[in-house]
Amino acid sequence: MLDWTQCSAVERVPGKVSGAWVFKGTRVPVAALFENLEGGATVGQFLEWFPGVSREQVQTVLKFAESTLAVAAA
Repeated sequence: MLDWTQCSAVERVPGKVSGAWVFKGTRVPVAALFENLEGGATVGQFLEWFPGVSREQVQTVLKFAESTLAVAAA
């Protein structure tokens, strides 16, 4: 599991979306990004479907996940 506390693009607020990690300033769970990508969606489609999320936020989350997983695999 990733330590999202180190990612600047996300936040966790008790009582907001059941305390799930969400993109900062939205109610969109970070998990929705990965679920949609796994389902074959593109980043562009995700951004269309969730207009409150910025491309920069998505890029930050993906880079964070990639770097964290690369360290874990080493």
